[in-house]
Amino acid sequence: MTSPLERRWAGFRLDRPLVMGILNVTPDSFSNGGLFFDSKAAIAAGCAMRAAGADIIDVGGESTRPGAAIVEPSDEIQRILPVVRGLAETGAVISVDTRNAVTMSEALDCGAIIVNDVSGLQHDPAAAKIVAARQCGVILMHMRGTPETMDQHTHYTDLVSEVSSELLRRRDAALAAGIANEAIVLDPGFGFSKIGVQNVNLLKDIERFVALGHPVLVGVSRKRFIGELVDEYMASRRDVASIAAGLFAASRGATILRVHDVPGTVQALRVWRALAAI
Repeated sequence: MTSPLERRWAGFRLDRPLVMGILNVTPDSFSNGGLFFDSKAAIAAGCAMRAAGADIIDVGGESTRPGAAIVEPSDEIQRILPVVRGLAETGAVISVDTRNAVTMSEALDCGAIIVNDVSGLQHDPAAAKIVAARQCGVILMHMRGTPETMDQHTHYTDLVSEVSSELLRRRDAALAAGIANEAIVLDPGFGFSKIGVQNVNLLKDIERFVALGHPVLVGVSRKRFIGELVDEYMASRRDVASIAAGLFAASRGATILRVHDVPGTVQALRVWRALAAI
């Protein structure tokens, strides 16, 4: 049996936490306010993340913040394809953050090798078939409802147990569709159909998700609950607190940290790993 340190996913050895840089090519991102809506600016930002040590660049063209409006796949594709293509040409490892099968297919054609679906492949009936056929890495996130309705689905009797079981159902559906077990990463979905202290409790129990047997992605960067913990209203001022939460998750077995502040996260992980090795 392959040990956890010998496992591979999307070409990566999983002997250290991976850093995934967030690149939102949208006019209404909760974090950057459309800073990278221009494709040239987005490509430059992605290159800077890679130079700073990002292992993966996660490119998205639809905001999934609470209450966000649906973006048509044609608009999403127009936003992200030049960026995916441009970054792939530099050798960057690209993840496409989308719920739409046609967007997944187009992005994979342009050089992406990972699909990151906040709906856990539930939104588009054709998505699982695309992922299975293309044999790419896939991140299955937990969310109830949709970005428009998810804040109406935050009641849990046993938060961690319910999120775990619902994630495993999405995993089982992916396997049934022909997706390889080793292609799957699980994401508990911080901030998606969870509010306030629910996110804190989810993070405290991250080891329960690690125990499910798949690599685990943690995406807490600049989230509202991080701001609530430090009384910081502005998302762009939550990086230090986000790094602290990411290190907590990494110390308990999280495999991928999805972050806005790539340089800070990379530095923090290097120091943590050096000290942990002493």
